Amino acid sequence: MIKVLVVDDHDLVRMGISRMLSDSPDIEVVAEADSGDMAIQLARQLAPDVILLDVNMPNIGGVEATKRLKQLNNQLKILAVSSLTRQPYPSMLLKAGVNGYITKGTPLDEMIKAIKKVYQGGKYFSSEVAEQLAEVLLTDNDGSPFDLLSEREKQVAMMVVNCQSPQQIADQLFVSVKTINTYRYRIFEKLNVDSDVKLTHLAMRHGLIQP
Repeated sequence: MIKVLVVDDHDLVRMGISRMLSDSPDIEVVAEADSGDMAIQLARQLAPDVILLDVNMPNIGGVEATKRLKQLNNQLKILAVSSLTRQPYPSMLLKAGVNGYITKGTPLDEMIKAIKKVYQGGKYFSSEVAEQLAEVLLTDNDGSPFDLLSEREKQVAMMVVNCQSPQQIADQLFVSVKTINTYRYRIFEKLNVDSDVKLTHLAMRHGLIQP
């Protein structure tokens, strides 16, 4: 029996996935979490085999949650689940340590297949995500200006466009507000924007967040 923790900040999505998976004889949904913080807490308490992790969440998002979960238990299998398939998300999550990445439109039978694959030690990526990763491997630049950013700068940029304040970001990443503002300055300079609003519009144009 594969013990699964379902993490998503949208109640209907989280409960829907849990309900569907509960019909599988090989899978037991041991708990649900609506944030990265809660996912880390429950992973420590319940030791699930696989975590279905939403990518775009407030406070601790999918990237930071993945890093902390892997620090907690490097053998933990994490399957990212998101409607966001454009770069830099797939590369960021893969580097953070996810074992797979599927879309929220993935049929139930494919989701179960992905869970079993990562549980057995393999990797599983939806076709849309695999295509994005392949483009990165086959080209020097994936066409996104966000590829100009370092991994930490990408992480901060995504937290900014998800409406987190410098203080909130600093608290989540265990650094000072001054450090976060330095990152923001570098991000603005590299992407040729001069405000959080323009950064958010740029992220929308490149499919990193939904309007």
